[in-house]
Amino acid sequence: MRSEERAAPPVADRVAELTGRAVAALAPLGSSHAWELYRAELADGTDAFVKALPDGTPDGEFAGLFATEAWGLEWLGGSFGSPVPEVLGADERTLVLPWVSERPPTPEAAERFGHQLAGMHAIPAEYFGAPRDGYIGPLPLDNTPRDSWPEFYAEQRLLPYLAQATDRGVLTPSDVRVIERAIDAIGDLAGAPEPPARIHGDLWSGNVLWQDDGAVIVDPAAHGGHREADLAMLALFGLPHLDRVRDGYNEAFPLAAGWRGRIALHQLHPLLVHACLFGAAYRIITLNAAQAVLREA
Repeated sequence: MRSEERAAPPVADRVAELTGRAVAALAPLGSSHAWELYRAELADGTDAFVKALPDGTPDGEFAGLFATEAWGLEWLGGSFGSPVPEVLGADERTLVLPWVSERPPTPEAAERFGHQLAGMHAIPAEYFGAPRDGYIGPLPLDNTPRDSWPEFYAEQRLLPYLAQATDRGVLTPSDVRVIERAIDAIGDLAGAPEPPARIHGDLWSGNVLWQDDGAVIVDPAAHGGHREADLAMLALFGLPHLDRVRDGYNEAFPLAAGWRGRIALHQLHPLLVHACLFGAAYRIITLNAAQAVLREA
């Protein structure tokens, strides 16, 4: 192993234990939130992507983070042609996935990705929520099962992060009143009831890794949710060829009438999460989304 790749021998030891294969090389890729990222070459030539909590992270901090992510990937992988990668190994401090070499996005790959996403959503979930709580980025995510999507979305996806953003001084009292009015309107704006779908839950464009024949999606906050949420988040920060993704999706699993008018409603959750994580930079866009929701009421 070259000297510059001796970034974290304990991480290499954990990867070897989890995969059953020695690590020939380990190159640091920086960090994301509170964890470190690596590219590993295993002894059999397999390239892997590694997420690991740094040495010194207190036991119990981010408890279950990587185990829950691994569960989510495996749970989302139940459909034919699912766009999620195989999990090579996971424990409380480490997650090992195959290395994905990205390709330039093309309209054809986007349409295929729409088919893949529709197939994943078509596999039903038992309820809104999940059998275990999770994370969205570094923030805890309450996945307590519910039978009603409006109740689940309001109580477990919006109100907790509205409270956090308010406590951190990101939102003014008048902002909070507008967002609370939008939350109160969910029952009227939710559209026709749909069964819970297996959704990624954090599907911004950075979690879409393009391939020649579709895409691979990573970093899920997987749970049973409303399938429009994944598509709304793809639109939030911009995805290449999004119209072709939607075309492919609607060909395989048509969206319900009025879905365009619900985009802002579904974007409120990730926007509040971003307000909690990144502060006042997300105040105006979050408020604008809430006002867009109210215009649909």
